[in-house]
Amino acid sequence: MLSQEILFAGFGGQGILSMAKFLAYAGMDAELNVSWLPSYGPEMRGGTCNCSVIITESQVGSPIVNKPDTLIVMNRPSLEKFENTIKPNGLLIIDEDMVNIDASREDIDVIKIPAQSIAQEIGNKTIANMVLLGALVKKTGIVSMEVILQSLKDHGKEQYFEMNKIALEKGASYVK
Repeated sequence: MLSQEILFAGFGGQGILSMAKFLAYAGMDAELNVSWLPSYGPEMRGGTCNCSVIITESQVGSPIVNKPDTLIVMNRPSLEKFENTIKPNGLLIIDEDMVNIDASREDIDVIKIPAQSIAQEIGNKTIANMVLLGALVKKTGIVSMEVILQSLKDHGKEQYFEMNKIALEKGASYVK
């Protein structure tokens, strides 16, 4: 059965909620059951931020993700806080430009991507989140690349679509 519990974590302003939102939209567009639950402090930019997304063929019992199948981290404090919550044999995707330590667990799959650098090469460092999302979509297959692209087209800003598409594809290329 198709099911993923995903936790996205980083600083406010890195696009944590946006990345999670586009995945949630893609899940709904694929006619799956979805929950999207943001959590952030009052400080906004620079404060801690995380967002839980559940995408499943079955009913969502609770939107709270305590043991994610997949964790995406965009800063070191998020890795330190959430690494031990990942289910055994789970997936950890790290923006290695922002996280200067290695994961300590050996029972999970780790993908390290220089997302900030890739985003800068594409032309806008604010799309590092889309690089990481591309890796998630490719590795888990929770939705297809076509569905996530359509979600971006339908729910995102038109002027960013081409750049986001390139970022998703670059992120996907890091998945073996």
